[in-house]
Amino acid sequence: MKRFIAAVMAAGAVVGGLLAVPGAQAAPGQPSGLHDYTPPPVAWGACEIPRLVRAGAECGFVEVPLDYADPAGTKIKLAVSRVKHKTPDSQAQGPMLVNPGGPGGSGLIYAIFGEFVPDGGGDAYDWIGFDPRGVGSSEPALSCIPDYAGYNRPYYVPITHRLERIWLQRSKNYAQACDRNAHDLLQHLKTTDSVLDMESIRKALGAPQINYYGFSYGTYLGQVYGTLFPEKFRRVIFDGVVNSKRVWYDANLDQDIAFDRNIKVYFDWIAKYDDVYHLGRTGREVEALFYREQARLLREPAGGIIGPDEWTDIFLQAGYYVYGWEDVADAFAGWVHNADVQPLVDLYGTPPFDDNGYAIYLAVQCTDVQWPTDWNEWRRDNWLTFIRAPFETWGNAWFNAPCIYWGGKAGTPVRIDGSRVQSALLINETLDAATPYGGALETRRLFPNSVLIEGVGGTTHSGSLSGVACTDDKIVAYLKTGALPPRQPDRNRSDVQCDPVPQPVPEGATATTSRSADTSADLSSVGDLHREFQKSLRR
Repeated sequence: MKRFIAAVMAAGAVVGGLLAVPGAQAAPGQPSGLHDYTPPPVAWGACEIPRLVRAGAECGFVEVPLDYADPAGTKIKLAVSRVKHKTPDSQAQGPMLVNPGGPGGSGLIYAIFGEFVPDGGGDAYDWIGFDPRGVGSSEPALSCIPDYAGYNRPYYVPITHRLERIWLQRSKNYAQACDRNAHDLLQHLKTTDSVLDMESIRKALGAPQINYYGFSYGTYLGQVYGTLFPEKFRRVIFDGVVNSKRVWYDANLDQDIAFDRNIKVYFDWIAKYDDVYHLGRTGREVEALFYREQARLLREPAGGIIGPDEWTDIFLQAGYYVYGWEDVADAFAGWVHNADVQPLVDLYGTPPFDDNGYAIYLAVQCTDVQWPTDWNEWRRDNWLTFIRAPFETWGNAWFNAPCIYWGGKAGTPVRIDGSRVQSALLINETLDAATPYGGALETRRLFPNSVLIEGVGGTTHSGSLSGVACTDDKIVAYLKTGALPPRQPDRNRSDVQCDPVPQPVPEGATATTSRSADTSADLSSVGDLHREFQKSLRR
């Protein structure tokens, strides 16, 4: 689901077309578990990440089976972090596990996330960050070809048969490298494996229940956990909600359409501030300039390194969040007006990149469900989508193409049923491209005790706690008391409508084009955290 990402797997047997998960309570239509596993308690110690050290966090490992169907067999380690509650013990609300998404994103740093909850709303929780199996500081960590996403790669759009063959071979090479490096691990990196790992973390913490804050893919992880272990879920927040009915091939095609729409919204914003950027007075003019520059970079990469693929990837972040809009526009203007390459390089990053996030992204998505193995189906679907949405369709296709050749055995997704989860707060902006809004409505239907907050008209993905009082105040109230806003009777709408995360106002904008209030300064902490997370996934 993103161009850089991942997570992990454990055991399961397919019975009647549904996945049997060891130790899990049977969901409707699903078989009961086969085994149980209880890890030893966490031996908490010092952390190595400076930001965690400054927050007073503790770090350690949870030992879990590679294969939960063989709990006495090979063990792996999950890296965990904790910032303990600041209230008296009598007021403590238990552990709050945080998953930032991906799959494949490191979550260890997210033990600090309680700091971002206003009005002391997070103070009563033990905030737990963790690296899912195969990710980051967990052992072992998956890596396949570290320099896979380098500079000036072959053009994403396969306008010749040669380009298509090159990308198919690259995709095959990557999948084969993963299989050579970690064949056994690849068999145990499904979402259901990470769900069982979450249950092991709960047991290692000695907690009867967990609270949970999931972003993006983390909302799908939470949906599966809530289906299999509903009685273990306490207070639950899903931000940027995945549509469980679309995992994962269809979800990526949905994203292609949505990101193309969002980049047009971004170009409209640039045009609104033409007195600052001088890139076009209308969104269409800015869009045309974007594609002209992309064509020029195909002939002659900027600085010899930033070609059309890197150009697209730089702008893709503007489709995710409003946080970095000014940075991308500044780099766009600097290149067009002054041939300044360095801002583009700064936004793209400097290879070689750690491919751990990408490798795990594939390991999870390629095995959660069987992807099409006939390239003709991919070719047809992506060319048809490209006609409607040229911005990132082929980049996204090649990002996922190793699934055609993946060495891990694909499973069957769990049928989501959140009816036994007592409460959940769902958050989604209307024009979120990474997790389109329909997924939030579908999840609201599947979790009948949930309430959905809609950031009306917004394009930011997983942007809660970014300073929008309407949304943040309801998060605080839920965390403090467990109280949710009233659920509305309409089955296909949000329950609460709030302003979205606001678009920024660039420095130097004239009074006539500026918004009446600029709250973008409120975004710095959470926005920076999300942007750094996204960079780590190398989408």
